[in-house]
Amino acid sequence: MSRALMVVVILVGVSGLPAAGQEIHATFRAEQHAAVSALLRDNLATLSETCRYIHANPELSLHEEHTAALVAKELTGSGYEVTTGVGGHGVVGVLRNGSGPTVMVRGDMDALPITEESGLEYASKVTAKMPDGSLVGVMHACGHDIHTTSLIGTARLLSAMKDQWRGTMVMVAQPAEEVGVGARAMIADGLFERFPRPDFCISLHVSHKYPAGQVSYTAGWSAANVDSVDITIYGRGGHGARPNTTIDPIVIAAHVVTQLQTVVSRRVNPIEPAVVTVGSIHGGSKHNIIPDEVRLQLTVRSYKDEVRQQVMDGIRQITNGTCTAFGSPRPPDIVIDEDYMRACYNDPALTRAAADLFAIILGPENVIEEPAGMGGEDFGLYARTLGVPGLQFSLGSVSRERYEASLKPGGSSLPSLHSAKYQADLMPSVKYGVETLTMLALSLLEEGGS
Repeated sequence: MSRALMVVVILVGVSGLPAAGQEIHATFRAEQHAAVSALLRDNLATLSETCRYIHANPELSLHEEHTAALVAKELTGSGYEVTTGVGGHGVVGVLRNGSGPTVMVRGDMDALPITEESGLEYASKVTAKMPDGSLVGVMHACGHDIHTTSLIGTARLLSAMKDQWRGTMVMVAQPAEEVGVGARAMIADGLFERFPRPDFCISLHVSHKYPAGQVSYTAGWSAANVDSVDITIYGRGGHGARPNTTIDPIVIAAHVVTQLQTVVSRRVNPIEPAVVTVGSIHGGSKHNIIPDEVRLQLTVRSYKDEVRQQVMDGIRQITNGTCTAFGSPRPPDIVIDEDYMRACYNDPALTRAAADLFAIILGPENVIEEPAGMGGEDFGLYARTLGVPGLQFSLGSVSRERYEASLKPGGSSLPSLHSAKYQADLMPSVKYGVETLTMLALSLLEEGGS
């Protein structure tokens, strides 16, 4: 059985995205799927053991030394040309197999500073020292252990199936996704100059909302620009009983926080998503002391670059204007982190083709379309930098039993990603992660054989 899937989508007016008229050809071949299934049966036990090891031995962002070494060893063993130390602890494996498209698969390796409470027998007991000297637990609470293992498994299967495809595979094990700098660092270190330039960029991300065996997708914008903004508002401190002798930065900050809510509601086009959240406010030390300054920390979300700029301009204008109106002794400090996380855009044609492919593999009832969200994910920077189609889809990861129990009246909600209690059903998650990534890559490569 063979089935060709082809969608044509006209893309217009979004900077850094594929050109208008981009066509995506994704082909399902039954003989390839049969080979993938057979190889998975042979490799699933060892891949699951690898995933358990990675889960039990997590490493924080920018410290993925041992995980990177494990990936490099696996890719080398599968016949890839391997380069380490790309953009920090990044690993790149290249497998050239004749003329044809170049497909990049990315898996991220870093963990989170969370003390694990999953109850798993292979739960992390790793701790790390934070900059302030405190110790914190380290956990793969965002599924990067499954992402990395899926990358390794996909690399193994594609190498074993070289007679069935033509083209070039670029496997990217990325550091520092959680802090939003890993993709940028690898690109800055020559990812697209030193290695084959991809025609497609694909990846997966686990989901806590669906059971293993289901996937979900979002066409178009799927994750937001994520900016961190630090604001310091200055006043003139004094005694709380004599506020008339002071310039109260807490009152100024309160007005700023309130006015910032109008940036989205009154400046941004209502059909363009954006978020401005003040997540932290610090000022003062005692009931009866008016402080000299107050510090605010904001997270700002948007999709389009022009909307991001509009929101940032609004934050500056409102903060500066409010401080001036209240007579602040000096202008506020407004620091916008230059290393912001770029929004992720899933090419509509590639997304539709992948969804159709997954429906054949998993059954249409197990392929779910999801609305866009405002979370962050730096994977989108790869395709946007190149102007080629990119896609990140979501992989269900919880056990069927826990999922169904959560749907019953009074059932417990499923722990979210970044929760100390997040628990993936590891073996089926790895199986479906490798199967979907491998089949998607094969569908984009040229058919092999004589």
